[in-house]
Amino acid sequence: MSADTPRRIALLRHAKADWPDVSDHDRPLAERGRKDAPAVGLKLAETGIAFDLALCSTAARTRETWKLAVQEMPHRPKTHYEERVYDASPGELIALLNETSDEVSDLLVIGHNPGMHALADALSGRAEGETLERMTRTGFPTGALAVVSFTGSWKSVEPGVGTLIDFWTPKGH
Repeated sequence: MSADTPRRIALLRHAKADWPDVSDHDRPLAERGRKDAPAVGLKLAETGIAFDLALCSTAARTRETWKLAVQEMPHRPKTHYEERVYDASPGELIALLNETSDEVSDLLVIGHNPGMHALADALSGRAEGETLERMTRTGFPTGALAVVSFTGSWKSVEPGVGTLIDFWTPKGH
């Protein structure tokens, strides 16, 4: 694939989590999260994007979200559970994106806030329609999905490089 290859990054915040007396990393999904996660999978399927790779935080709530969402998708991407996605800053997430092989056209990242929202905002130098206004207005609630497109290699990903082409939340469906 050449440097002008169009690519897409989907940023997914885990579904609604519960607050039992466990470490933050071990928090499971709440009942609402277990209901929303399959809807997230349907939305991912609806995008028509055949993701090549999913990078999923190692936290229980992200793994559970992904397990429920991927069942609704027609194509199951290779999944890499990446501990560096947990509690990552936008800069740390961009560094991870920069490590992605250029064989990957479309990447899904399943993570946490504030990182997912900040990364979607940072990457989106442009936006289609009212996607950026909606994301700004609603914030990035649990189960939210932002899709950013850009052209170039993964090593070239930096703030402002992309266009926000879709933003979706479970509450909006």
